[in-house]
Amino acid sequence: MVVDFWGKIKKRRLSSLYLLYGTESFLLTETYELLVRTVLTEEEREFNVSVYDCEDTPVQTALEDAETFPFLGEKRVILIKNPYFFTAEKEKEVEHDLKKLESYIMSPSPFSIVVFVGPYEKLDERKKITKLMKEHAEVFVASPLAEKELREWIVERAGQSGVMVEEHAIDTLLKLAGTNLMTLANELDKLILFVGPGGMIQQETVEKLVSRTLEQNVFVLVEKVTKRQIDDALQVFYDLLENNEEPLKILSLLAGQFRLLYQVKWLAAKGYGQQQIASILNVHPFRIKLAMGQAALFSEEELTTVMRQIAEADYKMKSGTMDRQLVMELLLMRWNEGITNNIQ
Repeated sequence: MVVDFWGKIKKRRLSSLYLLYGTESFLLTETYELLVRTVLTEEEREFNVSVYDCEDTPVQTALEDAETFPFLGEKRVILIKNPYFFTAEKEKEVEHDLKKLESYIMSPSPFSIVVFVGPYEKLDERKKITKLMKEHAEVFVASPLAEKELREWIVERAGQSGVMVEEHAIDTLLKLAGTNLMTLANELDKLILFVGPGGMIQQETVEKLVSRTLEQNVFVLVEKVTKRQIDDALQVFYDLLENNEEPLKILSLLAGQFRLLYQVKWLAAKGYGQQQIASILNVHPFRIKLAMGQAALFSEEELTTVMRQIAEADYKMKSGTMDRQLVMELLLMRWNEGITNNIQ
């Protein structure tokens, strides 16, 4: 959906009215910026872009601006942020002339592109103004991307710079950087800069250059444990210590990851699929997919035992009865002795 929507903009199949809303703020920003880049040259942007916020400015003020002729250009872009009158939010101190807005929606300025942008999960479909807007505007809903859309987004973003991406490289990028679009964009831009126009981002390049978040490092640590690669798991732990991460914080995230594995395994045993589990746990489906792969290597009994051992390690760290780094090292080595054979 994202790539299709952007494709229409790039082909200059433009509307006079846009309504962009949703919880994925990075997508909202990218879509608006793409509109501006497509409609206006760099020189035109200085004089023909206006930004208004409905929290402190009446919408009619923005619409009056939209009816003003462009300066040294053919189009104007008017960004109207936080249009809460499309939602069920209560009226605020600013008085918005919604009759004026209705009239504008029915007959928008031919030389302006008006873009309403709001970080709202949903709109109030019962309102006349909302129905009218959705009927006449191009609507884009910025929701968290599914795995397929994430992959398309990565390929599209790299393609804008003339760079291709191997399928395995995408797998590794998602594993190491996670599904947060801001983080992914930063890491992808770094990879694009490294390979240059006409280049190909390969798995080895991703492994070499991508910075792992603390959460992703903990995921890798768990993966090493499941494969009984404890030396590698210890190395991940030591790398985290070098980055000034606290053993207690690492243990807490480790507990969260194993808790997720237990929940995923339990729900899968009840017959729930990946998408259903993601919805129940409010976790991105791609993360659930990875967790299902890790959980398959444990029995429920083993995961229960692991959680108990983590709780014991947590108590030792917090009570000060043992050095925190040593507690973590002993825990990892203990798992090495019985991770796949009913942990004792």
